[in-house]
Amino acid sequence: MSRRLWVMLVALVLIGIGGASVPWLKRLEHYQEVVDQGPSPAVRADPYLAAETFLRQRGVSVEVTQALGTLPDTRQQAQTLMLLDNREKMTPAEVKRLLNWAHGGGRLLFVAERLWDEDKGRSGDLLLDQLQLRQFMTGDLREQDRRRERAQIKPVIPLSTPDIDAPQPPWPELTRLYVQNETDPAYISFDPDFHLDDPQDHAQSWANSADATHMLQMVYGNGLITVITDADLWKTRAIGKYDNAWLLWYLSQDSAVTLVLRTNHDDLLSLLWKYFPQALLALALCIAAGLWHHGVRNGPLQPEPSLARRQLAEHLRASADFMLRRGGQHALLRLLQRDILRRARQRHPGFEALPVTEQWQILARITREPTSRIGQALRPRLEKRLSSTEFTRQVAYLQTIRNAL
Repeated sequence: MSRRLWVMLVALVLIGIGGASVPWLKRLEHYQEVVDQGPSPAVRADPYLAAETFLRQRGVSVEVTQALGTLPDTRQQAQTLMLLDNREKMTPAEVKRLLNWAHGGGRLLFVAERLWDEDKGRSGDLLLDQLQLRQFMTGDLREQDRRRERAQIKPVIPLSTPDIDAPQPPWPELTRLYVQNETDPAYISFDPDFHLDDPQDHAQSWANSADATHMLQMVYGNGLITVITDADLWKTRAIGKYDNAWLLWYLSQDSAVTLVLRTNHDDLLSLLWKYFPQALLALALCIAAGLWHHGVRNGPLQPEPSLARRQLAEHLRASADFMLRRGGQHALLRLLQRDILRRARQRHPGFEALPVTEQWQILARITREPTSRIGQALRPRLEKRLSSTEFTRQVAYLQTIRNAL
């Protein structure tokens, strides 16, 4: 088939496919679809990014820091310092410096972190204890009220019947904040499970829900301190609800804001694990290998025994090692001495009836060894452990005498 014919055939096939697909192409519909890929990496890394953006849009100067290094200068402009992250590792010196800064004219806002412990008489939150404020669980307050009611000896008879049809406040789980010159309160979604208590009446203003207090404000020297039960209402997922964003602006208006999102101090091990995890893993493996190498073992490693039949010398060596471990050095020496005396009785009848001195002389004459050496070899010894050299020398003397008989 020629090349020209091939080209014409391919063209006809393509034209046929195109004509057959026209009805299907007319049925296609074009549309747009928006795919939600979730929050960006910046939002996931900073839960208060929406709060920062909101304040900047309202013309508030915002600075974000991760450590309480240099406190903002209040001499040029009013400053609001917000501690929104964990303060578990704050030191008493840092707390004192922070309160002195607030006393000098700064505005301090922080989250109460610990519950009041009646047994210890403190909560463990250094800032909260220093200001003589307490935090409780709202459920514990209800339980205390029920106990007081059950503990009453006589029931209190009301003078008038309560009005059941009296209007109840809307959204009792939300915190209401009343502002001067405003008739309607602002509604904020604080966590209703926590309650702030001010037993010394230091606070000048507060915000309550139906069952608890969630925000306290007090004048502290020339400054202002605000305590809240939680800061989750200003995170990205909740700041757009109710009047949460408005409250953040209200507490920071006419001032510059510094958000401290991290007050914990990383120790050396945490920093090493954060920046050099591979080096720490290699160090741990080296330490484990060193401990395994220098570990206590029962003895040196022996080669794998062969499957061939053992030699007689191996059995004799094993038997001698067993007897040495079980009976000791002196038991082996006594066996050699008895063997020498047995052979001497065979060579010289009546040998056992002779005095010891004559026995040594006969053995010296038979073996051609000096009498002193015979006596040194056959004389009983004290039951004390011999050195390896002395034990080997004594065995050699006895074997020499035995072999000569």
